[in-house]
Amino acid sequence: MNDETESDFESIWMRLVWMILIAVMLSASQTVLGVITVLQFIIMVFNKREPNETLAEFGTTLGVWMAKAVRYQTAASEVKPWPWTELD
Repeated sequence: MNDETESDFESIWMRLVWMILIAVMLSASQTVLGVITVLQFIIMVFNKREPNETLAEFGTTLGVWMAKAVRYQTAASEVKPWPWTELD
């Protein structure tokens, strides 16, 4: 193998490592999403149907992160999600 082919070979396997790590993080984020969904519902029941703004903002941020992670996982983007890049 020449140097360029060897480098491509190493980078594709490194991408696999990142993809596995991000898949674990995505799984954890789904659990967090479930928890904040239940919390937000309970808050709305006892708060005259008014949502908690902090939880709503966090949900928006979590959704943006999940979208970035999915784009990386499906090779639609080469940009890894936070903590490797800025959280939008």
